[in-house]
Amino acid sequence: MQDFEILFVDDDRAILELVNEYLTELGYRIQITDNGTKALDLVKEQHFDIVFTDFKMPDIDGLELLAAIKEHRPQTEVIIVTGHGSMESAITAMKSGSYDYLQKPFKLDVLKIIIDRIVEEKQLKQANIVLRKRLKERHKYDLLVGISLRMQEIYETIDNMSGKSPHVIIQGESGTGKELTARVVHRIGGRSEKPFVPLVCKRIARDLPVADYRTHLGGIIQSAMGGTIYLDELADIAPEMQPVLTEVVAGGGDVRVIAASNQDLASAVERGALDGSLVKGLKDVSILMPPLRDRKEDLCLLIHHFLEKFNAGREKRIYSVTPMALDYLLTYNWPGNLIQLENVIERAFALGVERVIDVEHLPEEIKAAGEISKIN
Repeated sequence: MQDFEILFVDDDRAILELVNEYLTELGYRIQITDNGTKALDLVKEQHFDIVFTDFKMPDIDGLELLAAIKEHRPQTEVIIVTGHGSMESAITAMKSGSYDYLQKPFKLDVLKIIIDRIVEEKQLKQANIVLRKRLKERHKYDLLVGISLRMQEIYETIDNMSGKSPHVIIQGESGTGKELTARVVHRIGGRSEKPFVPLVCKRIARDLPVADYRTHLGGIIQSAMGGTIYLDELADIAPEMQPVLTEVVAGGGDVRVIAASNQDLASAVERGALDGSLVKGLKDVSILMPPLRDRKEDLCLLIHHFLEKFNAGREKRIYSVTPMALDYLLTYNWPGNLIQLENVIERAFALGVERVIDVEHLPEEIKAAGEISKIN
């Protein structure tokens, strides 16, 4: 209710004051004016969800104001307030696009009923827009591929970050696409023209004296200015480096930090491997990458994606997999996740397979798992 802006236009100041006092006490956001021309200026300057306007005014009548409002703010609902017994003007107003009409003298509770109805309809419409957005499944999001619910949720999370630059923690098993997701966040977040600097945490400053850590990290930050630093496997970072990094995260600056881990970070904090302040500072947004075994509905899309990737520039191409081979691939548990699937497809090209991947072209561990599933 507080998000809805109401404008009431009438050349009768007594009505304006009464309506203003009543609606303000109920918590509505309302502006009033006794001038139609001024009302139009207000509508051009700011958004109003609802405008009540008197039918007859000295400078501009209600129908003219209605037409002008609909031209500049077609989503604004306009209610014409007519004199007693002026049914003809009410009908004319409805034909001209008025949401409803209100006859003078009116009861204040009738005014409230109209407002609440519009508020409810607008909220329902907005909820439907959000629902349609969620139901509109995307099979691909920039570099990411997948139609599963888990991937749709990740796409929506990245959507919500668009135009902002929060620090991000991405967790998931090895091979689930954490760095790829970090690169998508970097690209979508308006930093695509700036550096993306990936760092393997267990290698950062391992051979440097502790006194040089700050200088070393300062150089890294400078190289990533305006862009993103990607920390691969955060739980492996040297304990001596963590306070320096915590200061960087807390201090802000024009560098986004995206950290990834295949370990449970809460457990790492509990056992003292990670500084809790560092994790808290980075955790503006959290993304959990699902393992491939939990998103089997994406398997066909991913196979097609990798086939396209390796087909590029080749004369001998592979276009699909046989139904039997697909059954084996769907049965397999994929401990190596996306990287393992990509390796399986690349291996088929290395073997010289043409046109279609069959069971015989699959690695032994996948064939064995497929045979066991047939027995069971």
